[in-house]
Amino acid sequence: MGLTFGYAVATPTLISILQSCQQQGPEWTPVYLSPDEGQGITYLVDLIIPKTDTPSASEVQIPMFIDKFIDEVAEPEDQDFMRMAMGKFFDKALADSGKQTIGDLEPEDLEPVLASSLNHTPEDQTEMYKSISSYQEAIGKGQTAELDEATSRFAFANNLRGITIWGYKTSENVGEQVLAYLPVPGEYIPCGDLNELTGGKAWSL
Repeated sequence: MGLTFGYAVATPTLISILQSCQQQGPEWTPVYLSPDEGQGITYLVDLIIPKTDTPSASEVQIPMFIDKFIDEVAEPEDQDFMRMAMGKFFDKALADSGKQTIGDLEPEDLEPVLASSLNHTPEDQTEMYKSISSYQEAIGKGQTAELDEATSRFAFANNLRGITIWGYKTSENVGEQVLAYLPVPGEYIPCGDLNELTGGKAWSL
């Protein structure tokens, strides 16, 4: 699963979870996350994929998918890593905004923290990935380890962005209504122009 709950591969289990979320509709009560954390995640996924002429991430139930994925799929050590990294992310937003609880945070409080958490050079990201790997290796061996706050926030934000985009592109609504959808493949055109073939849309399948 990559860095804890971030890089999701298209397994039947994950797709089943995503489909069950979409069948339940927009109203949801977090299972693993607290209600305040669920609200914060909802704001964040909509900052990553806002509503334009296409649905926002929350409109295709990505926050519910993330909550159920962590609860049902993630290993206990991955859950612990996620909660640690998420906590440091929200702590930064609270410190910067001067607010007291996660439930008090608004999208405008979270957006600069999300942006700064992802704004690192490729070289810095490489070092952060090494630190994350070393941290997880130590924890896996039962050792005590610490991960600095900037790297923790990067891990959370990067992973959240990855699973949000994956869930969004895999959702039935986006797959059939937003992306170019062709359930029965037709003629194979190896070098066609995307604008001519699909109007510039990526293929759903």
